[in-house]
Amino acid sequence: MIGYVTLGTNDLPRAAEFYDAIAEHFGVGRMMDFDTFIAWGAMGGAPGIAATQPFDEQPATVGNGTMVALQVDSPEKVKAVYDTAIAKGGKDEGAPGPRGDDGFYAGYFRDLDGNKLNVFCMTAPPSEG
Repeated sequence: MIGYVTLGTNDLPRAAEFYDAIAEHFGVGRMMDFDTFIAWGAMGGAPGIAATQPFDEQPATVGNGTMVALQVDSPEKVKAVYDTAIAKGGKDEGAPGPRGDDGFYAGYFRDLDGNKLNVFCMTAPPSEG
């Protein structure tokens, strides 16, 4: 249902460097690249992510309660994406680890413009014993 998610930025070149590094973990690169908008993903593939300067030319701001979740297939990849985000200047919003007891494993971070993201995977829930 979702084709891509767009996040506002006030510094597209800086956002591009951040998301270029994140996209590598998903095996994708830029699928669209314009002066004010860049999208990462694969045409016809899973939903992508984009960074854009707002069309109305007003400053980009962060949505309170808004978050983009990026799905991977293992806790190791959760950690790798999270570590890359932090190394590229992202801010920690919750280190990788299990959340609850239903097999949800996630790490949370903010990009360079303050947008909140999560990288997650589903693991086998602990067995009852």
